Amino acid sequence: MANALLIFKPDSAYRLAARAGIWSWLSSERDWKIESLEWFQPPASLIESHYDFLQGRPFFPWLVDFMTALPVVVGRVSASAEALKQMRHDLGETQIAQSRPGSLRERYGIFGGLNCLHLSDASETGEAEVKRWSEHVQLDSVKLHLDDSSDKPDHTYHLRSLATQIAGGIHVDLASQVVCELIAEESELQGQELEALCRVTLGALS
Repeated sequence: MANALLIFKPDSAYRLAARAGIWSWLSSERDWKIESLEWFQPPASLIESHYDFLQGRPFFPWLVDFMTALPVVVGRVSASAEALKQMRHDLGETQIAQSRPGSLRERYGIFGGLNCLHLSDASETGEAEVKRWSEHVQLDSVKLHLDDSSDKPDHTYHLRSLATQIAGGIHVDLASQVVCELIAEESELQGQELEALCRVTLGALS
């Protein structure tokens, strides 16, 4: 059994119906075990190191802002190499437009890099990521309870349509306003936290 790093990114950590759907899959622990889970707000230095292979790309500043603007749900999963491969298959491809139909990212992802979840892509990667993150957050116990159902609405497909418009320069102001309204309906955030989630969500589309 090997370790893998798990992160509910802001677009799934706070959209409660999406989080519940993903957690329902994760908590089934079919061929894997959740070893730790908690809220943690990563520092920029950790995110820059975690995504160092993307440094220099135009979207890198947004990515750092996206992953540090709010606390995220971080955990460690133990799984065999084959089980981790199956988990990655269930999760789907990184880019939402390319995600396999029926995968979690196809079901709950909004657009591009707004793809819900980070999961280490191989045993070797997982060991390195867990080691790096363990220097900042404890990954040895489950400290958080997540619900596997939610009464909040799931606006994924509406958000995806609006995101496509914004990215294409169509009705940008109006579509952006509606995106923020839908996110507010999906989450329990208010005030500056809600503004931060809207900002990083819209930032992925510019």
